[in-house]
Amino acid sequence: MARRRSAAYKTILYERDGAIATITLNRPERLNTIVPPMPDELEAAVSAANGDAQVRVIVLRGAGRAFCAGFDFSDDFAGYKELLYSDGRWDPGKDFIAVTSAFSGPVPKFMSLWRSPKPVIAQVHGWCVGGGTDLALCSDLIVAATDAQLGYPPARVWGSPTSALWAYRVGMEHAKRLLLTGDAVDGDTAERIGLIYRAVPAGALAGEAGALAERMALLPTNQLVMMKLLVNQAYENMGLRTSQLIGTVFDGIARHTPEGEAWRERALADGVKSALAERDGPFGDYGARKR
Repeated sequence: MARRRSAAYKTILYERDGAIATITLNRPERLNTIVPPMPDELEAAVSAANGDAQVRVIVLRGAGRAFCAGFDFSDDFAGYKELLYSDGRWDPGKDFIAVTSAFSGPVPKFMSLWRSPKPVIAQVHGWCVGGGTDLALCSDLIVAATDAQLGYPPARVWGSPTSALWAYRVGMEHAKRLLLTGDAVDGDTAERIGLIYRAVPAGALAGEAGALAERMALLPTNQLVMMKLLVNQAYENMGLRTSQLIGTVFDGIARHTPEGEAWRERALADGVKSALAERDGPFGDYGARKR
């Protein structure tokens, strides 16, 4: 069947090929970093897939050389200031309302992947870090390239995982190991610890994700919906919503601790790349990693 593409979005692409809908994060020049339109457009695309009776499975991927390198904080967080600031200063009450609201918060929109009755496969390559993991971990299954890098570097300063899904996926020991260091893992390690379903060589990634999607699509839609809900409900019963509330509140606080404020000032004065290199230099990874 011919692939059908929608041109209604600015930061993503939406296509359907038979029973498979594909959502592609489409800011390759910025490593698909997240800007305000993207969470809204993601949610709209997930809704479109669920409203299309032909679609049974959704694949989420990134254009270019990365899945998603997190939120775009260039230009001093300008795209988010209307939601988070009053009179030029951070407003904690406004921040709390913005990030937890189903109408404006990124996490409720990322969680459209989780809430989607139809299953979602994330196809991860390159960088999947920071907010990129907040997004990917909301999917049902993750297939990644063996050389992909998955991690949450803002755990070191200036952030907290807002979708709070690490412990639910890998358990206490590995969640603490990764979040108490901010270290990344490659695709092979991510598979071993249960963070993702499978890691394959980069050249085989699209084929692996596509084959899995096609296999799922052999089931009737009603069976897919019931089986997904059966598993998801177990995690909802473990308090996932409360964990995400804490994660989003801590994220706002982390950006305004003395260390968080100092890191922001460094980024404003010397550029984000320089601030990232200083933060990650002692660890020898992310922006400080030797190529």
